[in-house]
Amino acid sequence: MRIHFIAIGGSAMHNLAIALHKKGMLVTGSDDFIFEPSASRLARYGLFPSESGWRPEVINRQLDAVILGMHARADNPELLRAQELGLRIYSYPEYIYEQSKDKFRVVIGGSHGKTTITSMILHVLNYYNHEIDYLVGAQLEGFDTMVKLTDSAPVIIIEGDEYLSSAIDRRPKFHLYNANLAVISGVAWDHVNVFPTFENYLTQFSIFIDTIMPDGELIFCEDDAELVKMVNEKKNLKATGYQIPLHVIEKGITHLEPGHHELKIFGNHNLMNLSAARQVCERLGISIPEFNEAIKSFKGASKRLELLFSDENTNVYKDFAHSPSKLKATIEAVKTQFEERKLVACIELHTFSSLNKKFLLQYHDTMFNADNPIVYIDKKTFEQKNIIPFSETDIKNAFNDKRITYFDNADNLAQYLLELDFSHTNLLLMSSGNYGGMDLGKLARELNNN
Repeated sequence: MRIHFIAIGGSAMHNLAIALHKKGMLVTGSDDFIFEPSASRLARYGLFPSESGWRPEVINRQLDAVILGMHARADNPELLRAQELGLRIYSYPEYIYEQSKDKFRVVIGGSHGKTTITSMILHVLNYYNHEIDYLVGAQLEGFDTMVKLTDSAPVIIIEGDEYLSSAIDRRPKFHLYNANLAVISGVAWDHVNVFPTFENYLTQFSIFIDTIMPDGELIFCEDDAELVKMVNEKKNLKATGYQIPLHVIEKGITHLEPGHHELKIFGNHNLMNLSAARQVCERLGISIPEFNEAIKSFKGASKRLELLFSDENTNVYKDFAHSPSKLKATIEAVKTQFEERKLVACIELHTFSSLNKKFLLQYHDTMFNADNPIVYIDKKTFEQKNIIPFSETDIKNAFNDKRITYFDNADNLAQYLLELDFSHTNLLLMSSGNYGGMDLGKLARELNNN
């Protein structure tokens, strides 16, 4: 098989390219910009494009398939050439299904927690040496790539994103997988650029449920009222709910009950994710005692409450949280885990949704549990997205929090944090971006916490 990737540098795309290369296919690809870690990982497997940019001359009738990344636009010259030749063009979720249609497909969907749930399932199955294929949205400890496809594995675990599949396939990715076993962790409005209303966004999850195979099952979060209502409206659906499991917190450490299993993760949202993962693993033949034993060594998914610094006075965490529901849950988790410490919480807003003035109102009261709430937006982000900048008043009104300190310059934010007293105080830095290139590890080590 000869496969060509248009926009090979994307997070999922480059991992799929490597997975197909490992499977023995002849893989080529193009892109205009490829950043790290995609660049070095593609180079390691000899898949880094010899030239930058789009080259329609590499598209020919000898190709068995073309895989189109979301980064490529509808007028991409390679795509136009492939269409002209009548080649089979797939989005990457479409090709994942093509490679797994004879397997038992577990698809993890939801507005939040899906990467962590998928990671937990993979960790447990790997702990017991189960042969599995997978697609996950983060690099996991013990796994070489974020995608694995083989001919032999009977099961594939898929993180099911609700965003669009490609420039020419406007279906949400998770509509294409046809799950045998599906999970929905919760529904909270996101991606307002393609789902302009909450009702429209909800509809995508309803359709996802309808794509479950006739003899399949849905596992869902019982704490989400909208989701429960949606599930109850479905006829002939086999569905099982889950809730936060029994646990205790002792000296900043969460223990799973019964058995008092010490966990490396914490927070109600992570415990909820654990419940979902445990139910999936049960369906795949892992007993509850086996699951509880394996999950003790799970350290969390990449960039999810990642510990940057710790001593007797202060913990500094970095987290991927950026949407309102994730922001509120992550702040609550750290505050609950360390009730005796103050919490400085900083959120960077940079996604299309979070910079939409109407959507910004969804952040109402999300930072209430922080002792010192901070909002940062790189002023260059407004320029790049051609958006009128928010004022500090806009931010405070949207968050319904007059305590918020607002920054649009990374140097000023860093200076402010370095001047604070972090004695018996934790710092939580949340973003799906990079804080203007700030070295967060260096910042964490230099804080005043004596």
